[in-house]
Amino acid sequence: MTLPARLKFGIFMAPFHPLGEDPTLALERDLELLQWLDYLGFDEAWIGEHHSAGWETIASPEVFIATAAERTKHLKLGTGVISLPYHHPLMVANRMILLDHLTKGRVMLGVGPGALATDAYMLGIDPLEQRHRMDESLVHNQATFFGMTRGVSDSQP
Repeated sequence: MTLPARLKFGIFMAPFHPLGEDPTLALERDLELLQWLDYLGFDEAWIGEHHSAGWETIASPEVFIATAAERTKHLKLGTGVISLPYHHPLMVANRMILLDHLTKGRVMLGVGPGALATDAYMLGIDPLEQRHRMDESLVHNQATFFGMTRGVSDSQP
């Protein structure tokens, strides 16, 4: 087994902000943190998605990543996570493919069912259905990423 030349470093950025803090300043500070991480040689940063908690102000990690990519040179940027039950699978795939081009290959896709029941309720989704919806979305996303025109469940011999 060959070991890597150096240990790799990354960050998961939820990001958490105090309630009542100016969201514009908080987001700018988060972007500045990513610039410093890039400068210091960190390898990757994962950006979270939340909608209802009030202290996590990134509702679209893809939009945030697009902005961060313009301010960094080497840092890989990942969605940590895109909550698949909240999005149409084709739109997730399209946004990630676009980001892959815009970042010149520095984007990473992380997905999940969504962690906050309050997010699901805001979107009219039963939290008990989130994992099933995520699994269903993954099937469609894999078909899109691998160029299939039909879903896996529709395939015929």
